[in-house]
Amino acid sequence: MARPIKETPTLTGKDAKRFLERMATVDKRRISKEGYEKSLANYEEIKKLCKF
Repeated sequence: MARPIKETPTLTGKDAKRFLERMATVDKRRISKEGYEKSLANYEEIKKLCKF
């Protein structure tokens, strides 16, 4: 029988502050449109080579 999933604790104090600071920087780390297109092209090329 599976064990129940525990509730996620609420962040408080320094942990909450650190979390909010990290979430504020997430948008700054997004990939550029050119990088995305290059990755997508690489993915399509590899997809052609792999037969499952």
